[in-house]
Amino acid sequence: MADLNEVIGGYRLRSLLQTGQKSQVFEVVEPTSNRHFAMKILLPELASTPEARRELFNDAEVGIKMRHENVINILKVNRSPANPFFIMEFFPSGSLRTRLMSRNPADKDYLKVNAKKIFKQAATGLAYMNASGFVHADVKPDNILANAVGQTKIIDFALSRPIRQGLFARLFSKGPTGGSASFLPPEQIQQHRLDARADIYSFGATMYEVTTGRPPFRAASKNELYKKHLAEKPSTPQAYNSDVTDEFAALVLKCLAKKKEERPSNFHEVLIELKKIKVFKSVPEAEEEQWG
Repeated sequence: MADLNEVIGGYRLRSLLQTGQKSQVFEVVEPTSNRHFAMKILLPELASTPEARRELFNDAEVGIKMRHENVINILKVNRSPANPFFIMEFFPSGSLRTRLMSRNPADKDYLKVNAKKIFKQAATGLAYMNASGFVHADVKPDNILANAVGQTKIIDFALSRPIRQGLFARLFSKGPTGGSASFLPPEQIQQHRLDARADIYSFGATMYEVTTGRPPFRAASKNELYKKHLAEKPSTPQAYNSDVTDEFAALVLKCLAKKKEERPSNFHEVLIELKKIKVFKSVPEAEEEQWG
């Protein structure tokens, strides 16, 4: 584990923002300019592991190609044998996962009031990413950042790949499918070719959890979750939150269609629907649309 105030690659570590299974994210300062950035760096014990390095560099290389206000801006990558890392914009915020796990009632209120504009911005960022030729392949609340006023950015491109690419397993050996089991589309579980509709399924599962507090399916094991994604019809979000509108529930279930042909064909279609509907019955329309 890196130490605060340590200098790595010309950047001084200022504060730890996040720790994952393979990496950490620090707020860092560039001493020469005094500018603040974020650094994603592999845990020291994984610095020389081929799979961990491949995912880190894939994250950086895809992100460097992205330039959009709703996608995190990655600036440079360092392939050091001892401390591989990349530098990205510093966006002070928490993930939707952090808000969902919080016991603070203010975070629940925040999600309720800001849900529509967060969903619209996340869908806009993913539309841009897909139009740029990439599937994110790991859309989930953990990978959507939203700040105090609901400004939103997509992060983590470790599993992303070109839409024209073939089977998922050829790129990564992270289990049978990669990604997070609660959000995987059927075609990713079956290791089929992915396109934008795979991200739409995962986005539907994300909207489901943000509005109900639980994912569409729960199970005791990954294999059981995979079976549910493949064969079980999800309950309407209204089964877990009666405040969700009929129109929004219908959109979420359409995004979660088992057959990709039955989902919206791209995020522009998702956005058209989102703009027309309310997410929650109890949130005034003007409040949902503020800064949206």
